[in-house]
Amino acid sequence: MKRYQKSMLQGPLLPNIITYTIPIILTSVLQLLFNAADLVVVGQFCGSVSVAAVGATGAITNLVVNLFIGLSIGAGISAAHAIGSKDEQTTHRIVHTAVPTALASGLFLTIVGIALTPVLLQGMGTPEEVLPLSTIYMQIYFGGMTFNMVYNFCAAILRAAGDTKSPLLFLTISGVLNVLLNLLFVTVFRLDVAGVALATTISQGVSAALVVWALMRRQDACRLELKKLRFYKQQLLKIISQGLPAGIQGAMFSISNVVIQSSVNSFGETMMSGNAAASNIEGFVYVSMDAFTQAAVNFTGQNVGARQYGRVKKILGVCVACAMTVGIVMGGGIYLLGEQLLPIYITDAQQAITYGMLHLQYVCLLYCLFAPTNVLSGVLRGMGSSLTPMLISVLGICGFRIVWIYTVFRAYHTPDCLFLSYPVSWVLTALVLLVAFIIIYRRRLTMNIERKN
Repeated sequence: MKRYQKSMLQGPLLPNIITYTIPIILTSVLQLLFNAADLVVVGQFCGSVSVAAVGATGAITNLVVNLFIGLSIGAGISAAHAIGSKDEQTTHRIVHTAVPTALASGLFLTIVGIALTPVLLQGMGTPEEVLPLSTIYMQIYFGGMTFNMVYNFCAAILRAAGDTKSPLLFLTISGVLNVLLNLLFVTVFRLDVAGVALATTISQGVSAALVVWALMRRQDACRLELKKLRFYKQQLLKIISQGLPAGIQGAMFSISNVVIQSSVNSFGETMMSGNAAASNIEGFVYVSMDAFTQAAVNFTGQNVGARQYGRVKKILGVCVACAMTVGIVMGGGIYLLGEQLLPIYITDAQQAITYGMLHLQYVCLLYCLFAPTNVLSGVLRGMGSSLTPMLISVLGICGFRIVWIYTVFRAYHTPDCLFLSYPVSWVLTALVLLVAFIIIYRRRLTMNIERKN
């Protein structure tokens, strides 16, 4: 795997970050294509009600899953710190703690997700005509959650070690399988949304098996040996302390999105369908920008582990600039092509396409404004300060949006007013995060100088 690894501690940052990040972008796009394939297939063969059924599950599944995805981020940060400081024993223990943590998380999510699906969907005000299909989709999706967790935890370890190409290769294989199974289950077996959920679960199982195999083949401290799996207390606590705030932040983001989805539901099935399609398209811009956040986390983590604090500010600048550039180019391009892209998902409701374009106008076109917020959070996590970005983001984005919904949106009950909450919250949160970074960076730099003296 050496040929797949990228040095984070030496060399020019811009080319190293770009070459490290490109496979993450492609991998994230493939992951997003899982759900995109679901929506496209049901849109083409089952109609807008099925599209709305799949789209209505996104906010809830993210709400339940993001808390544990945060733990995988914690595993990656912990591994990056250990690798940067060349502590092989700690690295070994983190790897062998991360995998059983993933298995336990997946099992818990399966039990809770299947049990609470009907309650959560009804609590969001999901329309009666959509509810049965949404319930089936979510319960099958949660049935395969262990595969999802294992993949995310193991991929986080590989990326912390500088290997972003292996996850890309594995997602390519499972992504192709997902599309083929979608078509088989929907067009041949006529399983509707149950078929696309089953296809996603099977393909995630393949990607999980491949990423475990990759760790078992390594020849360094990240090598996985199944017989040595166990919970190392110190490493587990570090994974939790670094990952839990990130997971809570993700969960709170999802809570705000659940509130927004409930507001979308208030406009009816057509709005739900258009918003689901636009959200899926907009997701390609988000994951492409977020790849630079993942790079910021791991580059910062390794350099902090090696006590090379001088490179941290440069990492922040490069990642923000790259993420904003991607947001401007991709966000603008997708908005301009929106009238051609949305009909791929929606074939039977022109009004739904109109609603989808409105979503793209306020969110996708302005996505570049989210880049500083996301990257600043990533750098702070890489420095070991996961609690600070969580608190700021929860209050600045999640809290602001919820307040907006119950005040401004209630007074001006229009889709425009609803979507405007996104860019306003991004800008306000970025300003506060920048102040927090300056304070924490100066503090860490002072501590490092005192340690040397």
